[in-house]
Amino acid sequence: MQFANIKYEFPPFIRQVSLPEPVHSTIKGDPGALLVAAQDCNGSFENIPVKRKKGPAPRLTEPELCRVCGDRASGYHYNVLSCEGCKGFFRRSITKNAVYKCKYGGKCEMDMYMRRKCQECRLRKCREVGMLEECLLSEDQIKAKRLRRQSTDPASPAAAATPTLPAKMSPEQTEIVEQLLKAQREVLHPSKEDVEKVTPWPNDSDQSKEAAEARFSHFTDLTILGVQAIVEFSKRIPGFLRLTREDQIVLLKSSAIEILVLDVARRYDEKMDMLYFWNGLPYSRHNFKHAGLTELVNPMYDFSKRIRNVHIDDTAYAILASIIVLSPDRADVSDHHTVEKMQEVFLETLQAYIKTTMPSDRLLLPRILMKLTDLRAINNTHCEQLLALKVENHKIPPLLSEIWDVPQ
Repeated sequence: MQFANIKYEFPPFIRQVSLPEPVHSTIKGDPGALLVAAQDCNGSFENIPVKRKKGPAPRLTEPELCRVCGDRASGYHYNVLSCEGCKGFFRRSITKNAVYKCKYGGKCEMDMYMRRKCQECRLRKCREVGMLEECLLSEDQIKAKRLRRQSTDPASPAAAATPTLPAKMSPEQTEIVEQLLKAQREVLHPSKEDVEKVTPWPNDSDQSKEAAEARFSHFTDLTILGVQAIVEFSKRIPGFLRLTREDQIVLLKSSAIEILVLDVARRYDEKMDMLYFWNGLPYSRHNFKHAGLTELVNPMYDFSKRIRNVHIDDTAYAILASIIVLSPDRADVSDHHTVEKMQEVFLETLQAYIKTTMPSDRLLLPRILMKLTDLRAINNTHCEQLLALKVENHKIPPLLSEIWDVPQ
């Protein structure tokens, strides 16, 4: 199908485009890829020459230089006068939790040549001149903040500049929703036959090593079913298969755990404090801990409690799952522009759906988008859980090891 010709206008600072050299991190895969920054900070202007006489300041005859590498500066980024290259390098290094190793003893003098040769010394120089990690906001945080400000202050210039959404969903948006709901019904949840193959849950009174391993296998079997369903659902997201195979793999690997948690959280029983999986059985915090999944327990249950305050029906969930998959800020995505354009279509569809079905709740969309930042945090915790399981010599199934880059 053809996507709707929708232009979702986000603020300019969301569309920062940098073309520096790629970052080569020693971290394998996507270690809880932290959230991509998209906003600059106001920095100190104490180093800019100021004319003390009255009247307009004269034009500077010399171009302002990047304080990191000496290239031509494009402005103040993350609290420091810097070029586009160093701005992008710092942003990617922080959001990927990149770890570099200097080959020259860690004392490289940074200039336009050495910035391409030594990433460790370049990142150190960024920090030395005053670049601040606190200046980085996630794309989801920026979008939610923008929408929340527009919703609470509709008379603001930013709100006035935003196109008015249609009272009804467009035919293209309706077709997108119908395709997603069909995919959700057909493939997003495992079949009864597959669920019956899951390792049985042992008796709670059995505290043997074999019982602990069976509990762990029980959860990994359920997770495999969920991941397989998410892969099949993603293939049916309109436009997904047009992406390169490499980008498809990156997006699936990095989003799977977030969609799994979101799906399970929708079936949270607050009164019993239990989560229901695809087999229809409830699981307590105690069950997770006895299966060795201690790192994920509290973040998952806390998120499930918070999401109870947000109305996410099947339609909103299907659109939101597509938005999560099509996140252009994932580490190692090559065609950021195409993925971002695709995500905007689904963001616009979600906004139109909410406006059509729940027009009185103007803050619902910002609340939903803020949950994406919570899911990113859980993604990071999940990486810590994988590391703990590896240290404890748990046998992670090959499919999960491959999708989450766990060395065998």
